[in-house]
Amino acid sequence: MWMILAVLSAVFAALTSILAKIGIEGVDSNLATAIRTCVVVLMAWVMVFLTDAQVGIGGISRRSWIFLILSGLATGASWICYYKALQLGEASKVVPIDKMSVVIALILAVVFLHEKVNTKSIIGCVLITLGTLLMVL
Repeated sequence: MWMILAVLSAVFAALTSILAKIGIEGVDSNLATAIRTCVVVLMAWVMVFLTDAQVGIGGISRRSWIFLILSGLATGASWICYYKALQLGEASKVVPIDKMSVVIALILAVVFLHEKVNTKSIIGCVLITLGTLLMVL
């Protein structure tokens, strides 16, 4: 099931890029980000209530709150930069660079989470990096 959801995530992320590029034409990128964020927040809370997950709010630890808030700030910074980049550049060049987050996340997972990396992951990261360079240069 996780693989199906991951593929759907990729499809929706791709749609996000194309729809955003069309939608930000003539709109300030920060305003566009704020509108998108409101829609995402509404959608997320609808899912929380549909799945009755709101009952778990009281059980969230202080540590989890801190890291979820930091994650939200990182997401916001990412979206602000992404929308401005989309507004200024071509989607076919911005999107591959944005997807370098896969390589950066792997490096950060090794450094901060002490996750093990194998040869296959290293080769994959090298190929993603080379593919990104080929697409944007």
